[in-house]
Parts: sequence; C-alpha cells; structure tokens
Amino acid sequence: MASPYRLVRSPLATPAPPVLDPYQRAVAEHPGGPLLVLAGPGTGKTTTLVETVARRVERGTDPERILVLTFSRKAAMELRDRMAVRLAAAPQATTFHSFCYALLRAQQEPERFAEPLRLLSGPEQDVMVRELLAGGAQDAAAGRSRISWPLDLRACLTTRGFADEVRAVLARSRELGLGEAELARFADGVQRPDWKAAAHFLAEYLDVLDLRGVLDYAELVHRAVLLAERTELDLGARYDAVFVDEYQDTDPAQVRLLRQLAGGGRDLVAVGDPDQSIYAFRGADVNGILDFPQQFPQRDGRPAEVKVLRVSRRSAPVLLAASRELATRLPMGRLPSEKLAQHRALLPSEPEQGGPGQAGSVEIYSYPTPGAELESIADLLRRAHLEDGIAWGEMAVLVRAGARAIPGVRRALSAAGVPLEIDGDDLPLREEPAVVPLLLALRVCAEGAVRQKSAESTSGDVSSDDSASDDPLTVELAHALLTGPLGGLDGSDLRRLGRALREEERAALRERRAAGESAEAAGTPEAVEVTEGRAATLVRSSDELIREALAHPEQLVTLDLPPARRARELGTLLRKVREQLAGGGTAEEALWELWDGSPRWRERLERAALRVGTVGRNADRDLDALCALFETAARAEEQVTGHRGALDLLAEVEAQDIAADTLTVRTARPEAVRLMTAHRSKGLEWRLVVVAGVQEGLWPDLRRRGSLLEADRIGRDGLAEPLSPGALLAEERRLFYVAVTRAKERLIVTAVKAPAEDGDEPSRFLRELYREQLHPKTGAVLRRTPQVTVADITHRPRRPLSIAALVAELRAVTVDPARSPELRRTAAERLATLAAARGEDGTVLVPAAHPDRWWGMAEATSNPTPLREPDRPVQLSGSGLEQLDSCSLQWFLSKEVKAQSATSGAQGFGNVLHALADEVGTGRTPADLAVLLERLDTVWDALAFDAPWKSTQEKAQARAALERFLHWHVLERGRTMLATEHGFDLTLPVGELAVRIRGVMDRVEQDAVGRAYVVDFKTGKRAPSDKSLPEHKQLAVYQLAVREGALDDLVNERPPLGGAELVQLRFEDKKLPAAPKVQHQPPPEGEPWIENLLADAAGRVLAERFVPTTGDGCGSCGFKRSCSAQRDGRQLLD
Repeated sequence: MASPYRLVRSPLATPAPPVLDPYQRAVAEHPGGPLLVLAGPGTGKTTTLVETVARRVERGTDPERILVLTFSRKAAMELRDRMAVRLAAAPQATTFHSFCYALLRAQQEPERFAEPLRLLSGPEQDVMVRELLAGGAQDAAAGRSRISWPLDLRACLTTRGFADEVRAVLARSRELGLGEAELARFADGVQRPDWKAAAHFLAEYLDVLDLRGVLDYAELVHRAVLLAERTELDLGARYDAVFVDEYQDTDPAQVRLLRQLAGGGRDLVAVGDPDQSIYAFRGADVNGILDFPQQFPQRDGRPAEVKVLRVSRRSAPVLLAASRELATRLPMGRLPSEKLAQHRALLPSEPEQGGPGQAGSVEIYSYPTPGAELESIADLLRRAHLEDGIAWGEMAVLVRAGARAIPGVRRALSAAGVPLEIDGDDLPLREEPAVVPLLLALRVCAEGAVRQKSAESTSGDVSSDDSASDDPLTVELAHALLTGPLGGLDGSDLRRLGRALREEERAALRERRAAGESAEAAGTPEAVEVTEGRAATLVRSSDELIREALAHPEQLVTLDLPPARRARELGTLLRKVREQLAGGGTAEEALWELWDGSPRWRERLERAALRVGTVGRNADRDLDALCALFETAARAEEQVTGHRGALDLLAEVEAQDIAADTLTVRTARPEAVRLMTAHRSKGLEWRLVVVAGVQEGLWPDLRRRGSLLEADRIGRDGLAEPLSPGALLAEERRLFYVAVTRAKERLIVTAVKAPAEDGDEPSRFLRELYREQLHPKTGAVLRRTPQVTVADITHRPRRPLSIAALVAELRAVTVDPARSPELRRTAAERLATLAAARGEDGTVLVPAAHPDRWWGMAEATSNPTPLREPDRPVQLSGSGLEQLDSCSLQWFLSKEVKAQSATSGAQGFGNVLHALADEVGTGRTPADLAVLLERLDTVWDALAFDAPWKSTQEKAQARAALERFLHWHVLERGRTMLATEHGFDLTLPVGELAVRIRGVMDRVEQDAVGRAYVVDFKTGKRAPSDKSLPEHKQLAVYQLAVREGALDDLVNERPPLGGAELVQLRFEDKKLPAAPKVQHQPPPEGEPWIENLLADAAGRVLAERFVPTTGDGCGSCGFKRSCSAQRDGRQLLD
C-alpha cells in the first residue's frame, strides 16, 4: 500500500549577492591570468574569494573545472558551504593535503591499495623517527650501522630533541624536492657530515614508510609534485581556474605543485597576507607570497598583477588604528611598495557597510604577579558578559605557548566560573585530565607485563615478595590511581585504608614475634628468621602497605571496608589488564578494559554530560578527550600488539608537545569563552579578545629553532643564511599582530610587571600599539595615539561578579554591627531571596545563602551512634590518658578520628631505638655498639626525613642514644629483668565506671626484695621536669596496672611496687655523662589520684566532651588549624 505521505522539498533560496566594496569588485572582475590579492585581517577575503568564483561561473566556466585550495579542513568546509549556497553547485574546495592524497590515490596501481595509504600524524612520525634513531644507535654500538653520524652527535641520538631536529631536516629536504642522493651531494658540497648522515637516514626512513604503507605530510606533497611534473599527466589541463586561500602559508613544495596546476600565465588567484605568515615552524615560507609576481608571471612575461583589499570590516576604529601602529614595524618585503603601503593602511568601514558601530577600545594592563593577572582576566570576562551583555562565545583568551600557559589559565578561569572551550588539538592529549588516569594505569600494566614476561622467561615468579624497587607501581602511582576516577577514593579513604593495613601489619608482627620467641625458647631455626625479618617490617609505612595491597589485591580480601573493596577492585582490574597485555592484547583493548571496568566513572561522566552549564561542558570535553585517546590507540593497533604496542602508544601520546592532528571539525560550539594559542586563532574573530601573558622573553621568543642540525639552512640554490635575530623578531611580531587583530570591539592585552628589578617585564610589543606625546620638561604623557588605556594594576579585582562573592558580601553586611539596621535588614532580605531560589527541577540554586550553611551558625551536632558503648568498659592507655587530660580535643582527633599526620622521622627514630632495646634486652642481639649500629644501618634509610642533612644529624643522635642505652643496660642496679615490651590488658572499676587499660611496658624489672619497677624509654627532644614526675600519668597507669595484676603471668606472687622510671635516651645524666638521664616516680601514696583521673577521663569520653585546652603542647600540636582556641583555627567558629 502506497504511503499517503509525500516529501515535498522546498527549493533552496538563492541569497542575493553581497555588496562588495570597490576593492573587492576589482578582484571579482579580474579578467584572467595570475593575480595576487593582499587581504589584511577582516577585509572580507572569504567573501571576495567566493564572489570571484561566482563571477567566473556566471561568465561560463564549468564549476567542475574550478579548483579552490586552502590549508585547513574548517576553511575548506566553509568555502564549500558558501559556494554551494551562492552557486547551487560547489566547485572542488579542498586542502592541499587532501588534493595531494586524491592525486596520489588516483594515479596509483589498484593492487597497491589493497590497504589504504595512511597518513602519519605528527606524534606518530616522531615515534617512528625515534625508534629508527634508537635502533641505529644500537647498530652503531654493535659495529654494523650503515649511517655514520658524527661522533659529537652520537650521544644524543636517542633524545627527543634530536629526533625533532631530524624530522625538520627530513621535512625541509622533501619540501625542496631533495632525495637521498641530492641531499648527500649537497652535504658534501658544504662539508656537513651531519646532513650526509641525515641523507642516509632519509633513505632508511622512506623504506620503512613504504613497508608500513604510510606517508607523512611532507612526503605526501613531494610525491604528488613528482606526479604532477610528469608531462603525460598534464595536470594543468584539468582546471580552467585555480584559487588559493591563505597563500602566505605555502611551502616550496606546494608552490611547485601550483606551478604545474596553474603556471604559465594561466588563471591563478592567490589570496594572502605576508603580515600573517606565522607558520614557519611547520615549513611555511613567507617568500612564497613575496615572490609570487615573479614566480607566476603573466603570459607576456610581466610580473603577476597585485590587488589590495583595503577596507577592514572587523575592527572598530580604535582597534584598527592600534593594529596599524603595529603594522608599521613589520618588514617591507619585496612586493611593490605602493601596494604594500595600501595593504598596511587599512580603512575603517562604515556601520552600514558591515563595520562596527562603536569606536572600540584597546586596553593594556600590567599586574604584579601571574595570579593577579589571571584573577583580573576572569573578572574582566565576567563583567563583560554580565554588565556589557557580551555572550561567552563572543570572547576569547589567546596565549603564546599552549602547553605552558593554557593549563594555568584554564584552572584560574574555570575556578572563577568562566565557561571555557579549548579545542581538543590545542592541548596535547597527555595534558587532558580525563586521559591522565588511563595513561597512568596503562603504563603500570604495560611495564608490569614486561616484568611478568621477563620473570616467565627466567622461570621466575612475578607474584613473589620482590623488592618494590623495580616494580612499576610506585607509591606515587598507587596514590594517583586510587584517588583518581579509576579508584574513586579521597584522602580520608586512603587514611582509613592505611590505618587498617597498619593494624593488620602490627597483628602479623606480633604473631611473628610470639612465634619467634617460642621458637627461640625451643632452640629452633625459625627464631633467626623471625628476628631477621623484624627490622624489615618495623618501619613499613601505610603508603608502602597501600602500594603493595594494590599490586596484590588478594591481601585486601579480609578487610571489610569500602575503601578496601574499591582498592581490591582496582587492583584486580590492573592485574587483568596486565595479563591481557602479556598475552598479546592490544593497547586499545587494554584501554577499553580499564574504561569498561570503571563503572562509577562512566556513570558519573554520563550523568554530568546530561547537565547544563560548566559541569556538562567539562564532561563533554572529558568524553571528547577519551574518544581521541581511543582513536589514537586504534591507529596504534595496526602496528604492534602486546606490551610493546602499549608502550609505543604511551610514547606517541607523550611525544605530543604540540597538538595532534584532528580529523573532525566542530560545527556547533558551546556557549563558552575560547581559550587557544595565537597560532590557532588565525582566521577567527570575537567581539572581545584578551591577549594574555605578553612577557618579554616569551613574546617575542627569540630562541633559534633547530639550532643543532640547522634544517633552515638547507636551500635549493645553496647554503641558506641562518635566521637572524631580526627575522625571528619579525615572525614573533607577525604572530602578535595576528593575535591583536582578532578583536572586533574590545582588545585587552595583559602582562606581568614584577616589582623586583630582575622580575618579569612586559613585552616590547605592548608599546608598539600606540605612540605617546610627552611633556618636554616633565616627561609626563600628554597624549596617546590612538586612545589606548594603559595602566599598572597593583590591587586585586573589586568584588567579582559571581554568586559566591555576592553571598559573601551580603553576609558580611548582615552581621556587621557597624552598618545601619536598614542596610543589614536589606542585605538579609536579599540573602533570603537567594536562598529561596529554585531551579526548574526544584533544586536549590544558591544553598550558600541560607544561614544553615554558614560556619558557626549551626547547633552542635550529636552522633546518634555513641562514641563508646555506655555499658562497656572505656578503653584508655597511659599515653592517651595524659593527652586526654592535657587537651581532650587533641586526644579525640588523634586517637579516635586518627587524623594525625603520617609517621614522621622522629616517630621512626623512636620506633627503631625501642626495637633495638627490645632485642638487646631479650638477648637476640648482643649488647655491642658495633652490632647495634650495623642493625641501625639496615633500616635507617627507610625513615622519612625532610632533608638529607636532617637524616645525618638524627643518625648521629641515634648513635649517641644507643651508647647511653648500652651504658644504662650494663650498669649494675641491683635488679633482674622480667620482660621487655610486656603487654597488658586489664579491666578495673574506677568510681561508678569500668575502665579497660591497655599498653606495653618497655621493660619490667624486679629488685632483690621482690619490688617491681616499670621502665619507659623516651626518645623525644623534651623531658618533663623532675618536680612533675610524681604526677606523671603514664607511669602512674603502669604502676596501677602492676598493682592490679599486669605481671601475674611473669611472677608467682603479685609483687609490691618499687616505682617507675623514664629513661631519657637523648639526654645525658649530669652525674654520669655517658649514661642517660633517669627520672624516677615513687610508688603512689595517699589519695588514689590516678584512679580518680581515670574515672574523670572515662566520664568525659562517654559524655563526648572534647574541648580545646591551651598549654605548653600547643606549639607542636598538629591540629592548630582545626582548633578554635588557636588563631589559625578560629575561623571555624568566627
């Protein structure tokens, strides 16, 4: 049955031709022959080009016999679309490289295209060149290399910088049409053995290209030129007219191609601007456009005609005048002086002719620091959007160096709430935040696969307890992976995981120690093994335990914690991918496994991508970057598989110092500020443009490129002169000229002007945008031409136009008693309005406006789950009791919250000395200083000190402390040692509560009459006063424990108390200089003060009353920033 519906296509409306100015009409009506059109910024060159093509078609030229060439896919698409609308039939509009590829494909034998010829991206070519150079270095070391690099270069063959130099020589040679033989003869003629070696390398490189069925861009154009020069092809007969856009970007090979397409006086219209020639680093040669009249003469031999587009439709008058000031400093070149003068003296257009309706503004600001510069840029952009009504998409921020500047600018502007769009090819792929965790994980898995294959080949066991020194999973990588999107943990999760692993480590150590003591008592060999292993496990940090657990996820099975489960999942995923690569899997498969095995990350990105605003834009950018990574991996898959392929992919991605090639062009752009390099801004325009970071030394950057092999000195007619500083300065000035001419209405140029004489200085280019008239006597500025605003900004921006800043100001006014009641009431009403604002889905738009979200306004919270069960004994320790009594908040944060910082060098110092004292006391290690120092050396380097000198200093202190300990140990004190490191766990009633006291006594001794003494070794740098010893809480708890039966397992009858002692190993005894200071606490007498203190502490814990108490310990407390009694932490309540 026929459908009742029928599609009726509306005829395409043919727009009316645009109104051309006289200069554009002169180009469009050009009768024929070669023509160079000088088109400055904003002069309507694209419109002129389209209309010129349209006039040719209207005069009877077949559109299929018209060829339009340009340099970017975006420009080619725009030309095709505009010509299709204007003519209803689009001539061929393509890039030079696309044209060359089609020509090569059309003339190639069909059997050669069983696999399509593929173009290498820049990073892929870099990897290939580096591999060949590295292989050549190995061959040279083995004496079998056929490429003889000069001796002074052989040491750098494997460096990335040398590979870049070689690539430049290869590209330059092919641009000039030089093969191996021609380059070698040229090198011999100018006595350059490095170029002769490069000629031989070129032959090897071309062989590899053919073997792999790939071409780089320079080789593509070179081979297309060779085809075009074949007389039987007669390429020029195919086209009646050829048009070239952006002619200043051509290189010598492309000029040779054009000679075959449209030389000999045929119709060739080249549009360009020598003042915008900024791609010399890609091989572009400004001499192409300067020599056009002579290289493409008319049929009668006269130079080609030159016409100028003189009316600027882009820039407002003030902006145009500023750019004209800069243009006067550009070099004159070899074009006719009259034409060049007209080209530099652009005329402003009238508003009715499409020009801007306002005068515009040029503003030059300098700031004392880079941070102040970025804050001000963010503020300027927000005010332009909110106050002046400029859409985000009508603004741009341009910088000189992308990899250096874009990440910092991106962070600052995003933090200020400025929506940003950064082209995926403006940042190297390795700089993309979403790509970094996958690359880290892939590297760990690939290098782990190498290690696994190596172990398998030597019948080793990769899962054995090897040293972590050769493990690709370092502590830093483990933390990065766990806290990244693959692991999904935060800092508190890592601390919880680390504490749990330390507890397991301590439990295992206690079991091993007990087993060792039992074995030692029985005289079995296991005692020696356990004793030897003690030092190795003594100082293991939580960082190392986390790293090991991630490498061996089966160790986390017994931990029932959410962080442990996530770490186990990630560790299992990494192991799976490692085995996949070891088994020959591809890099693309490994990346997909990592991505597919991280569902939380995938779902979070999916949800974020569906949202609007900054969150949605960031998610879109992350997904774009991930797609680009997978596309790169798919290309790499065609070459090498397994761990070698993954490492090659990583090398390729990390080689992207500049943007990789992109095969797609965005047609729809988000409403966001564009952030890009000045190089990529050419051909674009915005209402407001910020040119940021214009510093002397950075812009202009006068460092000579390729100064080792000097590729720029390879010339067709002989040895070329090196680029002079003046030529480099001219190219940098052209780049700055391109940047400042992107603005239509408002141009802002910023720089840092440091207060110090040797600090950063603004670029010389800033003063080239205007001329100053100075007072003849005072030197004061009387007038600037044009009217440019120049200011040194020394203060931070006034209140930013953001919701957060508005809420902060309203809150400040609301609670300020110095303000009038009416003003405070109005501010409170505005806050209430903001707090009540809801989105379409009912979400609160400004939660920070509600007082419930303000610091210090909420009531103290209570935990429905009690800190300790009220019907169970309260667990305390001697050291904990002392801390709880001195400052209960510090006790809570360190003992309960476990928020103390990681183990320091001082703590490690104490742990090591306690362990050695234990070994000497039990007889496992002799009381010999040389033996103890040898034992100390085995573990000392594992301790964490801030600097090497600190480690050396502390090691000397440790030696002195061991000497004092040995003196004390061998001294006859009339006592017998009962135990070392003696643990106890007692529950006893104190008042109406029950307290469970636990601890470890460093040493327990007994005198001849049976009295028991508890010894506590101290390694701290501060000792208590002798007067305070009778009330020393930790020693008192030890004596209470002895009285209540802590030694029952050591003696038959409960002994009377002899007292307790602190042995200060860092301090000498005044009477015995070689011995440590010993502080004695007598047995308790009178009121049971320690029991009362325990009862009070237990009641405080059960009541959960943890308040700060100031005292001597505040100076060394690690929680000052969280303490309301301290100046650093007072903001918590103020």
